[in-house]
Amino acid sequence: MRVAAVQLQGSADREGNLARAGDLVSEAARAGAEVVVLPELFSVYGDPEVLRASAEPLGGPLSRWAGELAGRLGIWLVAGSFIEAAGGGGRFNTSVLHSPTGTVEAVYRKIHRFDVDVPGVTVLESEVVSAGEEVVLASVGGAGSGAVPVGMAICYDLRFPELFRILALRGALLLVVPSAFAAVTGKAHWEVLVRARAIENQAFVIAADQVGPIGPGFEAHGHSMIVDPWGRVLAEKTGGEGVVLAEIDLGEQAEIRSRLPSLAHRRPDAYRWPAGESGSR
Repeated sequence: MRVAAVQLQGSADREGNLARAGDLVSEAARAGAEVVVLPELFSVYGDPEVLRASAEPLGGPLSRWAGELAGRLGIWLVAGSFIEAAGGGGRFNTSVLHSPTGTVEAVYRKIHRFDVDVPGVTVLESEVVSAGEEVVLASVGGAGSGAVPVGMAICYDLRFPELFRILALRGALLLVVPSAFAAVTGKAHWEVLVRARAIENQAFVIAADQVGPIGPGFEAHGHSMIVDPWGRVLAEKTGGEGVVLAEIDLGEQAEIRSRLPSLAHRRPDAYRWPAGESGSR
């Protein structure tokens, strides 16, 4: 199966972002990609006021745009994420998986909000969205390539290995991570985290990041990449907008899991969570 990550420099210009995103997704499809992943908040990025104003419901204009694009190109499209307007005035940072017929196959609401204050970047995502509560496993492919279980995550989720381990234990072979990862932390942490999530779960990871200055005082790291279950970077784009593509070999993945069966060697009976913590969450 050929997969792709789109790297995009977003802004508050929704129409411009969507035009470039559509061109890059089409480029990936022409290159044979069956699964394409867009970055986090690819359609609109900006300060909290801009993000709140961009909120729209599932089934709104952005969902229709992504569904039409996936259907026209005949691909599985992870439409990065957008600010979802939910009932009761709530909002979520939401990623949607569209099938090659354009239908919505899965919806993931970002569980971990990016509330940080480190040198060079201060962000309070909780000013804009509520935290999601559901771990989401879907599937892509089918027919010739067979169905592939895919675990959904968004950006800051990379720092929480529990989420990815649950997805792996539920059967995920592929992990998708739309991101707008900060450049200031990305230099030290992005590749390490992406590769770690791939190695420890023996899964392929498609990490699609934004790049460059994308909002007031915020620069995204770029370096979108596709990593295999051994931790090898199969494809990467350092700077600028564009597409990275790679073939994922499920047979090789099965061999890795057979020869180095770390998932099978887990000892849940021996693990003890600290007081006040629960391994069931």
